[in-house]
Amino acid sequence: MDAEDAWQAVQLEQSGQSGQAERSKRAEHPGQAGQLHRAAAAALIGTAIEFYDFFIYGTAAALVFGPVFFPGLGTVGALLAAFSVYAVAFLARPLGAVVFGHFGDRVGRKATLVVSLLLMGLATAAVGVLPGFAAWGWWAPAVLVALRVCQGVGLGGEWGGAALLIAENAPAERRGRYGGFLQLGPTCGFVLANGVFLALQLGLDERAFRAWGWRVPFLASFALVAVGLFVRLRIEESPLFRSAGRGERAPSLEVLREHWRPVLAGGGAITVGYALFYLTTTYALAYATSGLGVASTLVLTMLLIGAVGMAATVWLSAARSDRWGRRRTLWWATVLAAGWSPVLFPLLETASRSLMFVALAGAMVVLGCMFGPVAAFLPELFPTRVRYTGAALTYNLGGVIGGATTPLVATRLTEAYGTAQPVGWYLAGLGVLALGCLRLLPETTGAELGAVDGGRRRAPLLGADPAA
Repeated sequence: MDAEDAWQAVQLEQSGQSGQAERSKRAEHPGQAGQLHRAAAAALIGTAIEFYDFFIYGTAAALVFGPVFFPGLGTVGALLAAFSVYAVAFLARPLGAVVFGHFGDRVGRKATLVVSLLLMGLATAAVGVLPGFAAWGWWAPAVLVALRVCQGVGLGGEWGGAALLIAENAPAERRGRYGGFLQLGPTCGFVLANGVFLALQLGLDERAFRAWGWRVPFLASFALVAVGLFVRLRIEESPLFRSAGRGERAPSLEVLREHWRPVLAGGGAITVGYALFYLTTTYALAYATSGLGVASTLVLTMLLIGAVGMAATVWLSAARSDRWGRRRTLWWATVLAAGWSPVLFPLLETASRSLMFVALAGAMVVLGCMFGPVAAFLPELFPTRVRYTGAALTYNLGGVIGGATTPLVATRLTEAYGTAQPVGWYLAGLGVLALGCLRLLPETTGAELGAVDGGRRRAPLLGADPAA
């Protein structure tokens, strides 16, 4: 019996009684189904709003933030400066995971989700009224950095809490499917963010868009936050957290002491997904418009159409992971990502509309396959008392490595080689790293979350081939 078989045998033995108890509780409390549906809706709507707030900065950075906040640095210098501020939020996200994870594991999931939504939304709206460099000088980019930090802290606490809101309410055999609602949130936020920018660019001339039009998506965050708060204030705390009571006094310390290997391996496993997403939706937009001379409205339209395919594969991979396995689904999706990476930018650089669409839409479809199982997979790696901190820290660690640095690396590689094709090979290398990390993680499909707490054990790291 190898390590994976042993772990699964222990899991089944430990989850037998707890699984029966959880099914009995669901039978005794038919209202729990309504709570699950409300939790799924709250996770989807709230996460869509938070990622809308996060994504509009990326689009604005690619299109206007260089000349607005960093004039005089030249085209490449201004783009690098805008992407550097973009990266600040990724660096702040682990801090948000620790802070919100602490209170989420100690106080509850619901309260932290409300606070994270407020922090993210108000910081985003403030960007919409921030004067540019011409009015405030260097104070303008300094305040922009501070607001971007607030965005990162807010989003760092958002995803982990929303994932637990679903995972701790959903039945084990359908946790992947319900987790798909959460993973549709970033896709919906992306569509909303880029749709607003596309509408503004089609309705305004270039001068009006650069003068004030780009501020509209940020100011719209006021209304979206009100909607999100209305939905989230109506949900209840998860029954699993209520039964477990207060978590560890210092959950981040326990995670770093006892669960650091799943955190590192899990973060590495999702790195390539982050990198591919932000290369496709942010850097490719900037490169196509400024480097290849393609109209930004055309690229935004292609990305919006590609997002439909991404939503479909998010839902498919999330649901199928309940049968195929979380790790196995992620394994094959990562193989697809590593294979698609070297052809992404050669197709883009043809400047052919059809081939550019194939490049961008193909990347979005692959991304959906990768993101689908994550909302169920990461919470299943950690016990209830530290689940918020563990899942949030893992998710945001992948964001630091894959999301913060990739646009900067891509800009430098393109400048050095005169082509973006080396960026694809860099991305493929991250895919190989992600495959290695996946080999170190256990298969968690079907785990009863209460059983993960049994004996204060850690989920073991395995070396079995997930594709077997």
